[in-house]
Amino acid sequence: MTAPLSPQRPPATLFVVATPIGNLDDISTRAAQVLRTVASVAAEDTRVSRTLLAHLGIRPDIFPAHAHNEVQAAQQVLGRLQQGMSVALVTDAGTPAISDPGSRIVAAAHEAGFPVVPIPGASAVVALLSAAGLEGDGFRFIGFLPASAGARRRRLAEFSQDPAVLVLFEAPHRIDATIDALADAFGADRLVVIGRELTKRFEEVARIPLGQAATWLDGHPDRRRGEFALAIAPAPDRIKDLASDPELGGAARDPALVVLTDRLLKALAAELPAATAARVAAQALGQSRQNLYRRLLEIKGEV
Repeated sequence: MTAPLSPQRPPATLFVVATPIGNLDDISTRAAQVLRTVASVAAEDTRVSRTLLAHLGIRPDIFPAHAHNEVQAAQQVLGRLQQGMSVALVTDAGTPAISDPGSRIVAAAHEAGFPVVPIPGASAVVALLSAAGLEGDGFRFIGFLPASAGARRRRLAEFSQDPAVLVLFEAPHRIDATIDALADAFGADRLVVIGRELTKRFEEVARIPLGQAATWLDGHPDRRRGEFALAIAPAPDRIKDLASDPELGGAARDPALVVLTDRLLKALAAELPAATAARVAAQALGQSRQNLYRRLLEIKGEV
């Protein structure tokens, strides 16, 4: 059961409110309560947010806070907070400050000393992963890929041997180019799970090899409409490697590779903090950051 807002909480609070990603009934009881309680709502698109607020029977003061006016919107938010008013920050769908504007506003509230309270809710990333059935070393959310072909290709090359499930968003006018780029980067046999219009009336979830994704899109004239979330499986050999050696988190039991991994960890640790060294080594080797960090502590005699 969700507890009511604490009466002891200062009224001048910034609430970061997750909103439905499609189906308006996915709004949480707590989020609806906060939106009814605040003095103002800072919205990425006031027209979109008014639809949700009308659905809830709410007509608060609302003002725009989008990518092109976020600095000015932060000042508006701070002005209201300084007057003792509470403010809810919302985006068109999902959680602000993830792949949408909001981080500058949140940072400004923190720096000014005001409480910032997250109100979690629907997430396209979590929704897709729950329906994907993909195994990997966790998942890595990379948001939207670059628009240019060259930058997109270079970005994907960074993840070609990543052992994590990759999750990204894409707009309908770029879905074809992105599918082609993914197939080029990862191979036609790599599994992709395409979530189209998640939680909405025409929702579709397809789990297919990348080489078949273009054909799937061609299968219906509406399949290039709406918003897309994509989950890409790690390479099959990376999944096998992850299970092969619990001590090295995926390094095959090749003595030469073990020695090379230890040398890299030692060299990085001589210049960087242990956590940073493990992260850089994980990116270079395509191994688990957590397991490399544990291995580094073993090398240093700290475990």
